[in-house]
Amino acid sequence: MARAALSSGIELEYDTFGSPDDPTLLLVMGFTAQLIAWDERFCRRFVDEGFHVVRFDNRDCGLSTRFDGVEVSMEALIGAVLGGAAMPEVPYLLSDMAADAAGLLDHLGVERAHVLGASMGGMIAQTMAIEHPDRLHSMVSVMSTTGDQSVGAPSEEARAALLTPPPTDRDGYINAATSSMVFASKRYGDPERMRLNAAAAYDRAFYPEGAPRQLAAIFGSGDRTEALRGVSVPTLVIHGGDDTLIDVSGGIATARAVPGSDLLVLADMGHDLPEPLWPQVVSAVVSHGRVHAN
Repeated sequence: MARAALSSGIELEYDTFGSPDDPTLLLVMGFTAQLIAWDERFCRRFVDEGFHVVRFDNRDCGLSTRFDGVEVSMEALIGAVLGGAAMPEVPYLLSDMAADAAGLLDHLGVERAHVLGASMGGMIAQTMAIEHPDRLHSMVSVMSTTGDQSVGAPSEEARAALLTPPPTDRDGYINAATSSMVFASKRYGDPERMRLNAAAAYDRAFYPEGAPRQLAAIFGSGDRTEALRGVSVPTLVIHGGDDTLIDVSGGIATARAVPGSDLLVLADMGHDLPEPLWPQVVSAVVSHGRVHAN
């Protein structure tokens, strides 16, 4: 693990695999998920295909900069999203998180990278393609959406699971991890793996205080659809047909918005990256990256 001090004052914890002489694949994780949510075995599959892989903790997550004490009213935020009330002031936006990712590339001396983002990470990757297109060889948006509230909506059960504050004790947190089964792959969802991952995340950096601020960044950033229509970065969209947290309509809308993009829908994938589907995901990302290497 290493730490990057960005010119903005943000510090990002990151990790790398493979040779920096190879093309860089920057992995951007989703809402409240630490860099270890990118399984090391998944990362090394890309190294085996000739990529230099970088994973990192977003701001307000893991071991990166925390905005301690900056309050966000979840009630006001949800009221704005679901009830049409005015959006409250938010501490930062997806644009700031995209700038963090670009700043990490600066720190690493990487002029351009292939960027793969999952869920909120897909939103950050999309924002990078909109605002920092010269830094991307290609973009892959996985199980994500455009910010248009008419697409990609979660089921009521999935929304409730996402917004329920986690227990603060270790055992409770680990046992509660299986609530994510509601939006995991129905075929490949693995409760024991969820508990093991939750234990690792809790022991490394339990920080639920960042969740409202990251959620505020998502909703405060609004709809990217029109901006995505101007994206020229080669784009691949991957989504699960089994996804109940961000409905597949969000991925379809993303692919429709970005000119010339490719869409891969995996019927048995939920809002997760189950190991049995890694070969298909890795193959698609590698093929996309090689076609758009320059």
